[in-house]
Amino acid sequence: MKKVLLLLACSFIAFTSLANDKDDLSGIEVYYFHFSRRCVTCQAVEAVAQDALIDFYGGKIVLKSVNLDDKANNALAKKLGAKGQALLVVKGNKKIDLTNDGFLNARSNPDKFTKKIKETIDSLK
Repeated sequence: MKKVLLLLACSFIAFTSLANDKDDLSGIEVYYFHFSRRCVTCQAVEAVAQDALIDFYGGKIVLKSVNLDDKANNALAKKLGAKGQALLVVKGNKKIDLTNDGFLNARSNPDKFTKKIKETIDSLK
């Protein structure tokens, strides 16, 4: 009987911690705004950001790639203030722009860039 109670207690704690982890990430969105014509660095920013989100958050946060040349995306771009290439982490009314970090580091120092992405998202939990 004690083993059953202990097992139930451990299961409850594990379930609660997993549920809380998911809740910590809820509401966090990551957008990569770009144009149809993209340079190698633009492509690297998107690829490194995508990989970082998968590696660190296992698909709980998905990178939303938004083409600014598609008029259907104008309202979203205006809402978030994206007028050109931009990597934005958004939670509610808080918006953090990682564009400069991405363009400086995606190709030359991707580890530094992925670390910055993780730090930024973790600060919003």
